[in-house]
Amino acid sequence: MTPPLDRAALLRLAAGTAAVGALPDSLRSALATQFPQPHPKWRFVFVNHALTNPFFVPAKYGSRDAAALLGANVEWTGSTSSDVGEMVKAMRRAIAEGADGIAVSIIDPTAFDAPTSLALKHGIPVVSYNADGGKANPRLAYIGQDNYQSGLELGSRLVRLVEGGDVYLFIATPGQGNIQPRIDGALDAIRDSGRPIRAHVVPSGVAVGQERTKVESTYQAHRGLRGLFAVDAGSTAGVADVMRKHGLHKRGVRAGGYDLLLPTLQAIHARELDFTIDQQPYLQGFLPVLQLFLDRYTSGLVAPANTNTGLNFVTRANVIPYLTTKSRFEGSSPKDAYPVGE
Repeated sequence: MTPPLDRAALLRLAAGTAAVGALPDSLRSALATQFPQPHPKWRFVFVNHALTNPFFVPAKYGSRDAAALLGANVEWTGSTSSDVGEMVKAMRRAIAEGADGIAVSIIDPTAFDAPTSLALKHGIPVVSYNADGGKANPRLAYIGQDNYQSGLELGSRLVRLVEGGDVYLFIATPGQGNIQPRIDGALDAIRDSGRPIRAHVVPSGVAVGQERTKVESTYQAHRGLRGLFAVDAGSTAGVADVMRKHGLHKRGVRAGGYDLLLPTLQAIHARELDFTIDQQPYLQGFLPVLQLFLDRYTSGLVAPANTNTGLNFVTRANVIPYLTTKSRFEGSSPKDAYPVGE
């Protein structure tokens, strides 16, 4: 029999779950009854810009784990191709259908301002995740990586790897709120370094195959380049593939990017890619549900708070656990297990 828990213990467990593993069903059920007052089975809607992108697999797991822990429901909707119009329609539909909370990736600086205001007018709390849009958006909090700061970190790592020459920075969708700040940060870091590095930004498109083709054509047109870097998962996997195909790392070309697609991790282990950046996608699903739930449960007294999900460089020194551990926290396994990997 699961021992009783007070509310503080529940919240500690809720926060810890994102780090140590998904809880078994029996303990989830027990925890869901620990709040002193019963509550409705609230429905929280995630409005996403890349529903089929493998990056969001662990984010979906995180949202569902949090919902199961707290006795809520989650739904994912939006666009598969970063279509802002589709996303706005999905958000308005969630409002019309009476969603109890909305988490939205605000990839446009202004398009989500009106639906966010409308949701709040109807008493529906809204948080942003993964991308935060413009300062005028009235969302209650942003949960995700500080994208500009992570771009600065990428640029700082780049200038330690490349002494000078032409480097190419690939971005799937220029201007989009979740990745444009990374390019901005990287360019600022390169400029501030004073290194004789000529940085070129290359739009690569939203389809993974298209991104790889763009990286290949860029290399073919500029064989004297000294670096290939990317600010999104698909472009990074494309960089990894081109680096491997042409043996560029052995020829002094340096490369890196974002996220944890298998080709990216394998390229790091094989010394074909220098690094990738882990931005904790599981937390970007788990924490919005937790914060929306507490906003509902406390009638707004525990309001959502801005939360930086962090930045971790994955290099050859620490890539092995990412490759060998099968867990849902990076999207590699649908099974719950504790300890992780068993």
